[in-house]
Amino acid sequence: MTLHRFFVAPQTIRDNRVVMRGTVVHQIRDVLRMKPGDSFVLLDNSGWAYRTEIVTIDREALRGRVVDKWTPATEATARITLYQGLLKGQKFEWVLQKGTELGVSAFVPLVTAHCVISSLSSITEARLERWQKIIVEAAEQAGRAILPRLSPAMLFTHACERAAHSGTWSLIPYEGERSLGLRQALQRVPRAKEINLFIGPEGGFAAEEIALARERDIVPVSLGPRVLRAETAGLATVTAILYELGDLG
Repeated sequence: MTLHRFFVAPQTIRDNRVVMRGTVVHQIRDVLRMKPGDSFVLLDNSGWAYRTEIVTIDREALRGRVVDKWTPATEATARITLYQGLLKGQKFEWVLQKGTELGVSAFVPLVTAHCVISSLSSITEARLERWQKIIVEAAEQAGRAILPRLSPAMLFTHACERAAHSGTWSLIPYEGERSLGLRQALQRVPRAKEINLFIGPEGGFAAEEIALARERDIVPVSLGPRVLRAETAGLATVTAILYELGDLG
């Protein structure tokens, strides 16, 4: 039977003793109906997993003990940072959820020329908190031991500068690219361990954005003859990269 998994702050676990408070206790006690003697898995975002047995639980706190500890082999071999153009409605949240499940290591929300959101000030703290919650829940479901990092949103120009100075290989799928396909690009650096991936919003990237990307050594690639939706392109590319690098078995 698969055990429920919960990310917690590192200080929750001390010398194999566990003390939990807050909403997660309500979830375990009142939603999942767990009781003393039942077990679940705690994750402290360090790469370790801790099978924990409940000792006592009430409305205020859960106390437990660690009965096993291991390092799950669930992180992708390639660290992919997904620079995703902001999308309409809940599509961006869907990308965060599914990207986390696939193994994306970090997300950077992008404001580009064709985004429905044109200003960084439009991205509120409440929205960032919701995005972080989506990532946590998806990581728990997927069995990951390390949470993908969610960076503050940034303008496309700043993101290009950041990628250029990162020393990391960068790709930007673009429907106007005709000479270089994704697979060909990956074969040029077959053992890449870190990749920056730029994905545009609805409407794609503007021509001047692609020109800037080229200047910053961000390589435009084709994803084939069909035009993918903005919420599909990033996930399809992440899947293809991980497969090509042997991460999907």
